[in-house]
Amino acid sequence: MENRVLANVEPKNVLRFFEELCRIPHGSGNTAAATAWALKFAEDRNLRHRRDELGNVVIWKEASPGYEDHPVVMLQGHLDMVCVQENGLGHDFARDPLDLYVDGDWVKARGTSLGGDDGIAVAMAMAVLDDDAIPHPPLEAVFTVDEEVGMPGAIALDGSDLKSRYLLNIDSEAEGVLTVGCAGGARCDIKVSLPVEAARGRVCTICLEGLSGGHSGTAIHMGFANANKLLGQCLSELEGARLVSAHGGEQDNAIPNSARAVILVPAGEEAALKARAEAWAEKARGEWARDPGFAFTWTAEDGGANALSLQDSGKVIKLVQDAPNGILAMNPDLPGQVQTSLNLGCLRLEEGAVRLTFCIRSSVAAEKAQMADNLRALAAANGGSYDQHGDYPPWEYRRESALRDVMVRVFRDQYGKDPVVETVHAGLECGILMEKVPGLDAVSLGPDLVEIHSTRERMSIASLQRTWAYLLAVLKAL
Repeated sequence: MENRVLANVEPKNVLRFFEELCRIPHGSGNTAAATAWALKFAEDRNLRHRRDELGNVVIWKEASPGYEDHPVVMLQGHLDMVCVQENGLGHDFARDPLDLYVDGDWVKARGTSLGGDDGIAVAMAMAVLDDDAIPHPPLEAVFTVDEEVGMPGAIALDGSDLKSRYLLNIDSEAEGVLTVGCAGGARCDIKVSLPVEAARGRVCTICLEGLSGGHSGTAIHMGFANANKLLGQCLSELEGARLVSAHGGEQDNAIPNSARAVILVPAGEEAALKARAEAWAEKARGEWARDPGFAFTWTAEDGGANALSLQDSGKVIKLVQDAPNGILAMNPDLPGQVQTSLNLGCLRLEEGAVRLTFCIRSSVAAEKAQMADNLRALAAANGGSYDQHGDYPPWEYRRESALRDVMVRVFRDQYGKDPVVETVHAGLECGILMEKVPGLDAVSLGPDLVEIHSTRERMSIASLQRTWAYLLAVLKAL
């Protein structure tokens, strides 16, 4: 590959495959090229492989000499990434490669998310499969698609020919942490349709930008503002404004960092409404100190637009305000750990159809179901429809785990201390795979990835180097 940014950065083979993937469009729902790349990797090395209709790829490799009778190990990650970019960048995730660069110890992408979640898993698994000198048991590398949008790839995966006893899921983002359980989740959509009518006046655009955003599971407790909820607050201050359109957030599982609305107001009322909005924004800056980049803009022009009535505009604004968001319950048994939450990730108002999209998460099935029931009731109360998809089960903590015991011992040997063993308030595919392969024992690991699902996402090089050495030691010990 020409002009490789990471060519001289260790571990070179891991980062070679990572950079190759970063040059291929692989956002959720657009992974065909990444699937083809993974298949070619297997074909070039004469490794047994298969691809299913959704694009999931499984690659097998025979054991190293002396490991033939050891339990089969699955190396697993997902091919898709969450695509977010800075406002105004104009990056085309369907065509453009990521613009990688090294900043000290960090690998970053200019103006976009990095996709270290979960490109680094694919890269590490490929580096193992590519090197015949690495000692390892029989391997099954499983690369799923669309994990970030409800895990349909893992859900549809045929596990009938998988023989693994141990699963190494490389989809965690903190070195020194072994994840041994996760919340279940789903994507929920509310849609309400309302009539519009042509009207004239001052067409005003309100933009809220520069919020921190972040992963709706692992960052939900960090106190970052949700741009969609803030937009609802702002609009509630503007009595007399009629809604034309609204757009906030890009992914249900990312805390939205920007939102905008177009409103129609009588020309003589603009100055007063703008002053109210600016006063609200000044107050909001003080309330959301965790979001120092928060910016508010108001632009306007004369014209006309298809707008909701004043009454229906109020109805939509109240719907956004009433929509639940954030932490609903903490885990009573694990201090400091979120148990149940939801995120209003996407808001769309176009030609009278308003859509609210949520990501719900809980490690308690009854609480997850209650959230869904509450959203269904909210939709019904507003004369709307409700749809739920992308359901995935929780991965329940296993009190006895031979894999965890080995990984703790190897970690202690390498680092001179014990790892943190915990569950996580985020979605992992382990629970689904454990249903498909009975008896599968799973642990998730990964290098330090910071602020995933945001334009500030970055991966620590030093942490990757240590995590790579740790993965090789685990494979050798299994």
